[in-house]
Amino acid sequence: MLPIESNGYSVFFDNSLAELATFLRESSYSKVFFLTDLNTSEHCMPLIGKYLPELDNYDIIEVDPGEENKNIDYCIGVWQMLLDFGADRNSLLINLGGGVITDMGGFAASTFKRGIDFVQVPTTLLSQVDASVGGKTGIDLGSIKNIIGTFTQPKAVFISTEFLKSLSARQLVSGFGEIVKHGLIADRDYYYQVQKISPEEIPSEIIYRSVEIKNKVVTIDPFEKGLRKTLNFGHTIGHAVETFSLKNDSDPLLHGEAIALGMICEAYLSVKHNTLTENELNEIVQYIRKVFPDYPLHTSSFPAIMEFMKNDKKNSNGQIGFALLNAIGDCGYNQFIEEEHILQSLEYYQLVAGK
Repeated sequence: MLPIESNGYSVFFDNSLAELATFLRESSYSKVFFLTDLNTSEHCMPLIGKYLPELDNYDIIEVDPGEENKNIDYCIGVWQMLLDFGADRNSLLINLGGGVITDMGGFAASTFKRGIDFVQVPTTLLSQVDASVGGKTGIDLGSIKNIIGTFTQPKAVFISTEFLKSLSARQLVSGFGEIVKHGLIADRDYYYQVQKISPEEIPSEIIYRSVEIKNKVVTIDPFEKGLRKTLNFGHTIGHAVETFSLKNDSDPLLHGEAIALGMICEAYLSVKHNTLTENELNEIVQYIRKVFPDYPLHTSSFPAIMEFMKNDKKNSNGQIGFALLNAIGDCGYNQFIEEEHILQSLEYYQLVAGK
């Protein structure tokens, strides 16, 4: 597969780690650093050693895994380690991990000494089809996801399906949520193609197509002024439920699981406030519930979920913003929905999920 060209950088597939070795040989960085978490240090760094045996002059900065650690305190730790290791403005940070690592690593690099170069080596399905492409960096502030960040493009992205072999079935299903979303918002035929595959056995062609879809959107609208907002389908409600779960559940929802719930709710709103048909809604709900686990969404949690939604960065003038479907494969944006109707969508989820 040919590299996908994005906003000033390339996304490599197939022999991507060999491409990373070439990239490093052809660069003149003074120092190279890897940002990893405990999981990627154990499962993914050995692959780096296999494909980059000549790379021996680097340092590893390791953080604890998990969304709860994507915050300013951990970011300060990354900055401090870069200082301690002698990083200068000609250094390179290689973010080796899932969405937490690529988001936080991109932010740390984009702000350290007013910006050093970084590349993304996404190791989860979710980060390969979503977080590593598009130039968004960010950390969470308290309970609000990705509210602090920059738009900064990496120097390159290297996607290898070999990393996916270390993932659990649940992690693969979570990443699959963004793949489903790409079909729903931009490519009806792709959506039906996706339905024929198992989340646990993702062909590389599917990852490639999802990156193509996202890349087309972010190339047209790199700073989320218009079309890029369609990528938020399922995320206004999904992010709020994800945050609620992180704060209240002993085994919190993964990102894709929360987005699946959000897509059901926002598909319901797409019927009520846009042109999605009832038949399409029923079809979407049936498929999503077939692939993703139901979540026990209790009415008592609604006020907290609404409060999280009110802090969403897509909001404007106190109104809660949504991307809603015109039809399967076609999405609109900048649609603002009243709280009463959002609550109705949560009640709809309770009804269809049988909770």
